Amino acid sequence: MRRVFALKISAIFLTTFTVLVFTSQSSTQSEVEKIYKAKCVACHAADGSGSEVGKKLGTHDFHSSEVQSETDADLTQIIAKGKNKMPAYEKSLKPDEIKGLAAYVRGLEKK
Repeated sequence: MRRVFALKISAIFLTTFTVLVFTSQSSTQSEVEKIYKAKCVACHAADGSGSEVGKKLGTHDFHSSEVQSETDADLTQIIAKGKNKMPAYEKSLKPDEIKGLAAYVRGLEKK
């Protein structure tokens, strides 16, 4: 009886833990996606290909080998410090948000 009870408790704990992990990951992704939509879409477009305005400013298509060959550190640095006509975001975004955006940009290649 005790063993069955312990197995049930373990199963409940494991299920709860799994749900919490996936919920926090999707919540984080959702926050990064919100930041991208608020700060990046105007120039880079929702899919990362570059909006009309962005293309006139010289943005790069995130799907290009030029962007995708950048290291994560390079992408993080560009977002934080800015580059060419792109503004710096290190004062308005937290380091984790900047890292999240770099990962998001990298993930746009697969979409």
